[in-house]
Amino acid sequence: QVQLVESGGGLVQAGGSLRLSCVVYAGTFSAYVMGWFRQAPGKEREFVAAISRNGGNTYVADSVKGRFTISGDSAKNTAYLQMNSLKPEDTAKYYCAGRSGVIIKLPPNDYDSWGQGTQVTVSS
Repeated sequence: QVQLVESGGGLVQAGGSLRLSCVVYAGTFSAYVMGWFRQAPGKEREFVAAISRNGGNTYVADSVKGRFTISGDSAKNTAYLQMNSLKPEDTAKYYCAGRSGVIIKLPPNDYDSWGQGTQVTVSS
């Protein structure tokens, strides 16, 4: 259906910032809900944020609210996750996911397409 590719992960000190990008290579960005998830070793995959209808609707998990911001650029078919005030607890592999339609959903199983993931490591 679609191909998603994440980038922008890396190593950052606590309190630092990082911006992740997710490029969609098929379809149109505005036609999909784009979600960000993260998974640390030994942990379940966790919802982080999602955006739909070219930024018309967004939802951010309480665990990152006030620190993370999700946005999108339809002209570039790209979703972004701006991460500020990073904490060691944010260390995880971050995945971009997509689903058709305009309804934002939180469970990973409701997403059809997944990127390869990009590692974010926050040092303490």
